[in-house]
Amino acid sequence: MLRVSVLAYPGMSVFETGIVTEVFGLPRPELSVPWYDLVVCAPSADPVPVIGGAQLHTPHGLDAFAAADTVIVPGVAGVHGDPPAAVLDALRHAHARGARILSICSGAFALAAAGLLDGRRATTHWRYAEVFRRRFPAVDLDPDVLYIADGPVWTSAGSAAGLDLCLHVVRCDHGAAIANAVARRLVVQPHRDGGQAQFIESPMPPAAEDDRIAASITWALEHLAEPMTVEGLAARAHMSPRTYLRHFARATGTSPIRWLIRQRVQASLALLETSDEPVERIAAAVGFETPVTFRHHFTGVMRTSPSAYRNAFRARVALG
Repeated sequence: MLRVSVLAYPGMSVFETGIVTEVFGLPRPELSVPWYDLVVCAPSADPVPVIGGAQLHTPHGLDAFAAADTVIVPGVAGVHGDPPAAVLDALRHAHARGARILSICSGAFALAAAGLLDGRRATTHWRYAEVFRRRFPAVDLDPDVLYIADGPVWTSAGSAAGLDLCLHVVRCDHGAAIANAVARRLVVQPHRDGGQAQFIESPMPPAAEDDRIAASITWALEHLAEPMTVEGLAARAHMSPRTYLRHFARATGTSPIRWLIRQRVQASLALLETSDEPVERIAAAVGFETPVTFRHHFTGVMRTSPSAYRNAFRARVALG
């Protein structure tokens, strides 16, 4: 079992910790894979006050926090100061011994304060982006994405993006089919396209436009293998192509073509993981015109080739 630790800190919201608990803490014997062993840790033996007047008690301290295979910081008490030195030391120790280290929302400030993000790409909640840049100029901050995995240090945006990141961990550890099963049990999307730019304070499109965009997206997901154009999708939404492009970007944070490419790449993952079909057939099955186009877009999305992804996934399965 892979041990996961999550830090409890004074003044925390239990939502972010609840995300971690829901994904890694609940037993899932129906999935028939070794699941995670979760421990909630605190900097001291004192009760941890949380938002709402409750207190959290845990027997696990920073030694257990640093000793886990995956170490998660779900936030910080404040973005203008550093967490306690003992917490930063625990993060550095976990990093030195090769742990995978994650942050949710403002938790990126703790990772940066420990020096773990210097020279790396990272993200945090869009509201904290300017403060983060001023405090940690050595970090390559990208506030437009939901999460970033840079080597062993992974960061996510606002609170709910922590769920996207946790599901990504499951995907990397156990494959797309298991991650999709967990997402279905949580009644969430296995993968959200676009980035947090779509959530930055801006007017929401009227419901009728949302419904038309949603209907066209549903149709596209059901017909990924078929040729598609913006004009065709716009016609299904009863919009002009120009209007469709504008409302699609407002609803999803990306363009129809970029969205479609990512959905087709995502659809190919399960085929690469569970079948011996040649890459050429998989490319056709998910709607890419040629294997060359498939390899190009797959590499752009996944940062590896389809063959390398298949080999790496099967190596993980063999080791597991």
